[in-house]
Amino acid sequence: MPQQNTITTEANCPQQVAQAFIPLEQVTRPTVSTAAAAYYLDRKMQTLHIWACKENGPVRPVRVHGRLAWPVAEIKRVLGMEG
Repeated sequence: MPQQNTITTEANCPQQVAQAFIPLEQVTRPTVSTAAAAYYLDRKMQTLHIWACKENGPVRPVRVHGRLAWPVAEIKRVLGMEG
């Protein structure tokens, strides 16, 4: 009997890539990436991109050389963590 080869693809074996983020209280940088901001705000990255494009979200990003940087202080304010 011939041996069958199976091909594992994302369609039949999805893998989630978990990116670890430190707790927001421990962030010392003034800004974070879109992925980190989305994690802390519990939103999808697409949502943050829309906020940036339309300039109508609760947090406004800073644009640095064409990239978005999200102010940690503003994220904390939105989450009620300022203090």
